Amino acid sequence: MEKAKSEEIRIPFGVGVAGTVAQTKQLMNIQNAYEDPRFNCNIDNRTGYKTNSILCVPICNYEGEVIGVAQIINKTDGSDAFTEHDIQIFQRYLTFCGIGIQNAQLFELSVQEFERNQMLLNLARSIFEEQNNLECLVTKIMTQARDLLKCERCAVFLLDLNCCEASHLKKIEERPKKPIKEYKPICKRKDSVVNIEEIFAYEKEDIQFPTFFELSSNSSDDLITCNNHDNKDSRLLQIAKYVASTGQVVNIENVTPWVSETESNFFVSCILCMPILNGQKKLIGVAQLINKETGQPFTESDISIFEAFAIFCGLGIHNTRMYENACKLMAKQKVALECLSYHATATAEDTNKLVQDIIPSAEFYNLYSFKFIDFDLTDDDTCKTAIRMFLECNLVQKFQIPYQVLCKWVLSVKKNYRPVKYHNWRHALNVAQTMFAVLKTAKMEQFMNDLEILGLLVACLCHDLDHRGTNNAFQSKIESPLAILYTTSTMEHHHFDQCVMILNSDGNNIFQALSPDDYRAVMKIVENSILSTDLAMYFKKKNCFMELVENGEFDWQSEEKKELLCGILMSACDVSAIAKPWDIQHKMAKLVADEFFDQGDLEKLQLNEQPVAMMDRERKDELPQMQVGFIDVICLPLYKVLAETFPWMQPLYDGTLENRKHWQDLAEKVEMGLTWIDHDVIEKPVEEFPVIPKKDIEFTVQTLRKLNDKNNLNLDLDATSTQTLNSNFSNGSTPIINRFTSFRRYKSYNKYPKTRTHHSFYKEHKNSFESPKMEKAKSSSEKINSGSQISSPNEKLSTTPAVKTKNKICLIM
Repeated sequence: MEKAKSEEIRIPFGVGVAGTVAQTKQLMNIQNAYEDPRFNCNIDNRTGYKTNSILCVPICNYEGEVIGVAQIINKTDGSDAFTEHDIQIFQRYLTFCGIGIQNAQLFELSVQEFERNQMLLNLARSIFEEQNNLECLVTKIMTQARDLLKCERCAVFLLDLNCCEASHLKKIEERPKKPIKEYKPICKRKDSVVNIEEIFAYEKEDIQFPTFFELSSNSSDDLITCNNHDNKDSRLLQIAKYVASTGQVVNIENVTPWVSETESNFFVSCILCMPILNGQKKLIGVAQLINKETGQPFTESDISIFEAFAIFCGLGIHNTRMYENACKLMAKQKVALECLSYHATATAEDTNKLVQDIIPSAEFYNLYSFKFIDFDLTDDDTCKTAIRMFLECNLVQKFQIPYQVLCKWVLSVKKNYRPVKYHNWRHALNVAQTMFAVLKTAKMEQFMNDLEILGLLVACLCHDLDHRGTNNAFQSKIESPLAILYTTSTMEHHHFDQCVMILNSDGNNIFQALSPDDYRAVMKIVENSILSTDLAMYFKKKNCFMELVENGEFDWQSEEKKELLCGILMSACDVSAIAKPWDIQHKMAKLVADEFFDQGDLEKLQLNEQPVAMMDRERKDELPQMQVGFIDVICLPLYKVLAETFPWMQPLYDGTLENRKHWQDLAEKVEMGLTWIDHDVIEKPVEEFPVIPKKDIEFTVQTLRKLNDKNNLNLDLDATSTQTLNSNFSNGSTPIINRFTSFRRYKSYNKYPKTRTHHSFYKEHKNSFESPKMEKAKSSSEKINSGSQISSPNEKLSTTPAVKTKNKICLIM
């Protein structure tokens, strides 16, 4: 059988002797084949056999339809032609042949029908077994369809029906009486000839296939899943869109002239494309079969089988998507219950109090400065500061925001922030103030309209709502409901969800006076801006932004460029604490470090994992160097390109550059064996000394900058010692400044034995401080400053070459 299949000869209908007999249903008795124009001598030339006479008779079934043609060649008794007796015998023989062939065909059809029924039963079983995974379900369906219909490739294009992670913006746009889009009814193409040029020229509807599955005929049975938006001009995709738009079943017998092998990565000869419906007869996708293994086009029988597969495929995909949607709704419900148990909107009493309070000016709060500080503000002042920004931008009047609604919304936003150490309400206020300074002081408001300014300020205040003090990676590791609900930018999606929840709460909708178009526009700005605070999104947008800047882009008014600019500004404001004055910046860094360390502790306890360096409490001395890396990788490149493009944003770049010097200095001190994280004043690392048994006093080593003037000498003593020293420093001597930095009793504190050798001093103290001894200390400090060593009768300095002084002195009393 295999040899017969490999040597079979295909004859077109109506061509040659056999084709003519099949077409006319009349026998042909030819005495000299080479004299008949219908005879094809190529077969003789290929086989080496010479044909003289031919008798060709049609084979009919019991209904008189031609099911084949039988042909005998060359009489063996020496006669030149077949006689009438030969014709009668051959016709009677072919009658029985027709019966046998028809019975064989019926038996083959029954076997095929049995196999199809078994396949459909298995398919139905798969639908109910694989409802929890769409990819596994589609793989089973495509594999069975490919094996049953004997095709080389099978593909499925799925429409976006909002059954997965639906866009929040589309949910917001939905109105009660908004008409629902309905697809055209499904129908078959009755004509067998398809005009493919008509398909490619057809103006398709705005149909997108976000999910695409393809299964080839190789032995690996690997399913290819991809985003089809990357190949919008694909001919196969155009055919799928045509089927989705018209609802027609398309069977193209020869598509080779229109689909090149380079475009589809494989040779395409014929295509069978069919729409997929769900149980509500709604279009949910398109299925394609490509290339029969036999090389023939798809038949009506193939179409019937494929229709059954399309029905089961539609039911299975719909059920699976509904199951996934139900799981996500359950996860969302858990998140909602968790939030409701913790959060609540502002009370009427607090709202009325804020409404009656006087809001100080922007100059009073220093809102126009990039050096804004919130540490001295009370909680009530923070709310007034937020309201002042809205008033200063004239947003209340322009968008007719009721003042009481604005006050309640600000209080509700504040209340929905958890008391974590850094990502709390005050962080959101700082980000919003930086955005305000960017818009006003840096004059970026000239690139924005009023609606965009409103959206940016709302996004800044809401960008970390309900932050739990842990990042996206931690949520994924613990498989929290948030991670199940949002697969990417987990916390950022949740922050926007909380923003929408507050706006939808009674008395909190500050957008209530906006038109539907403005409402959609401002919510889109808020969503994109909040999602842009994810650093993963920043790295994606950074290259596009820098490419526009390098190309000399000055027009930022197009929708895509404006969205990109807003996202970059959100990132710049989110990390703007790195540009604050140094005394503020290092306190912010301490808060961030504490929050990171808390997450690291959770990872150790709950996940039994070793956290990364910046979240490992045991590696806290590496924080200065990590801050330097953070500045170099993220902050400086961002602020540099912004300052070069918009010169009024130079203060952010200068502040970051200045703080980098301080962090680098601290990193060098860590290399010298000093520590900083446990002290309140971290720019002055402190070493402590063992308790002196004779006196109940302990002095600490104070690391100072290089002293060029003795008048700059500053010792940390208590009030009594300071007065004593001040009395002894007479006759032009410089008094000791009364300032307390570090004073501890009965402690020997050295938490880092692995660092380099520390300076150790042991000294016997007397009851009073005498002026000559102070002079000795001063002379010793000068010697140290010039690179010499201290030598004193009562104490001995032990130094280690590995310790780098770098123009700093250690002074001990």
